[in-house]
Amino acid sequence: MTDGAPAFWADVVLAVHFAVAAFIVLGLPAIWIGAAAGWRFARNRGFRWTHAALMGFVLAETVAGSLCPLTKWEAALRRAAGQEGGEPVSCVQYWLGRVLFPDIDPAWFAGIYAAFFGLVILTLFLVPVRKAEKPAAREND
Repeated sequence: MTDGAPAFWADVVLAVHFAVAAFIVLGLPAIWIGAAAGWRFARNRGFRWTHAALMGFVLAETVAGSLCPLTKWEAALRRAAGQEGGEPVSCVQYWLGRVLFPDIDPAWFAGIYAAFFGLVILTLFLVPVRKAEKPAAREND
């Protein structure tokens, strides 16, 4: 009987990967909706630059023909767990893997990612980030 820890951690890495992808994909419409509704997070500097940087990283690795570090890490954990056959073993691997890794030509991904990144950058101009607020001066008591 093999140790199930690598398989468990592979599922955890896959879930984190899915969460990052969801943040990137859902972040853009959330910014537009948030800006229209006046929600503060939509102009939050950290949120917006993290969103843009992650999408830029995804586009850069795709153009370079490199796999995502999370994909590499998950694959190494699956190999350590003896799950090299490609058949999903867990529910997490089956469903999240289908969403994250659809059977689409990689060239399409590059085009889709480039267009999406263009929208992210355009949104930085159309819905600008808030300037950092200076701390209020404290009055001497």
